[in-house]
Amino acid sequence: MNKNNIMRITMQYALFNRLFSSCLGVLAIALIFTLSSCQDSLFGNIAVAGPLALSTSSDTLVLAQKNDQTTALTLSWTTGTNHGTGASIAYVLQIDKKGNNFASAIQFNMGKGVYTKSFTVAELNDSLLNHWKFQPGIAAQLEARIIDTVYSQPIVNDVSPLLTMNVTPYQPVSKTLYLVGSASPNGADVNNAIVMTPSATDPTIFTYQGLLNAGSLKFITTLGQVLPSYNEGADSTHLIYRTDSSQPDNQFTVSQSAVYKVTVSLLDLTVSIKQVDLPPYSTLYIVGDAAPNGWDIANATPLVEDPNNPFVFTYQGVLNAGAFKFPVNRNTDWNQDMYMRTDDTHMYLHKGGNSDDNKWTIAKKGYYTLTLDLSNNTIKILRTELYIVGDATPIGWNIDQAIALTEDAVNGCIFTYSGPMVAGQFKFPVNRNTDWGQDMYMMASDSTMYRHVGGASDDNKWTISTAGNYVITANIETLKISIQKQ
Repeated sequence: MNKNNIMRITMQYALFNRLFSSCLGVLAIALIFTLSSCQDSLFGNIAVAGPLALSTSSDTLVLAQKNDQTTALTLSWTTGTNHGTGASIAYVLQIDKKGNNFASAIQFNMGKGVYTKSFTVAELNDSLLNHWKFQPGIAAQLEARIIDTVYSQPIVNDVSPLLTMNVTPYQPVSKTLYLVGSASPNGADVNNAIVMTPSATDPTIFTYQGLLNAGSLKFITTLGQVLPSYNEGADSTHLIYRTDSSQPDNQFTVSQSAVYKVTVSLLDLTVSIKQVDLPPYSTLYIVGDAAPNGWDIANATPLVEDPNNPFVFTYQGVLNAGAFKFPVNRNTDWNQDMYMRTDDTHMYLHKGGNSDDNKWTIAKKGYYTLTLDLSNNTIKILRTELYIVGDATPIGWNIDQAIALTEDAVNGCIFTYSGPMVAGQFKFPVNRNTDWGQDMYMMASDSTMYRHVGGASDDNKWTISTAGNYVITANIETLKISIQKQ
């Protein structure tokens, strides 16, 4: 290699070295800026956990029973800190009377990842009255704190500063109410007072629908006890709460014997006593060894009131062989009024406590429709029959000629058809009425069925694809069907 080539190579190497060093510098500077930017992104936007603290949605509350299912109070707390250990944190909430040093605290183990606890009006009121024994109508002072457990090694506990709240509880009204007095069908005997029915949506409202005599009445809260009672207040639409025999015993007056609807609101201290063109009872039940729940009157099966005629009540379903009658409520003392048997088509109102006990008897298990009319004290008892109709059957769609299925000798819910079928469809009406508006049993699947309600638009039928002799067995209790080609 000559001298000129050596000098040229040396100069090229030096130039490359300067360029490479320059690039390294640029890369280093870029890397510093990148790391700095990443640091800002990764660490600068993270909020550093502060000390454990507790807060409340309200520090002053006056509770009211009308709102008992609504949220009265929500306590919230910060996450606290694990002191840089990366360990998980669990929380315990404690509430007690102010100044009691949490000696009788109610404690809630909240676990991990939970940062709030809410209380309904009823829950908070119950604790105030029954746990801490505060007096209703008087403001009570509570203290709360949150304690965390940091599962580090060693375990660490932190306690929040105390949070103080003022809460005024209420005295809950009675959960039971009875009507008593000379206007009551049961008279003035507090041991035989008529139970009133609490509203399903507001248990502080009670109703009674039934006969009242000309006379007077009031309301007691406990069967067999004269006091406390609700008596007539400022006028005939308002109540006053009576707790002492020295207080006036003013009662409401009923001027005419008739059916009335009585509605009492214990919170509003109001009453409505209105004469109505309604039956003496708004609910009826069936009970007996023929009934679905036997003699378990607390779980007696309700009848359905006709929406267009409140005097008519219906039971539709399976009845076993045995006896039955119709109580007007589910009271387990068996002293309520009941509808009992005069004959197979008539009934009478048995008065609670009387010795008569006349029941209807079902001789055979089956699917029955019972219709009671309180306007004339009549009853209809019909056991379901079953027919088959369709172009798969020998009579086609001529429903007035529908073929009656054979009822099982013991179980009137089981029916059988044996005979020829052709390719086509079929279903099971419960009678031969030609208006086609009757109930029918229709296809749910090849082996199951459902009761179609007369007049509904559904029309699901079974299909026979191969002609021949068939045995078809339908059970209207289990809703099973068997279709067997012979």
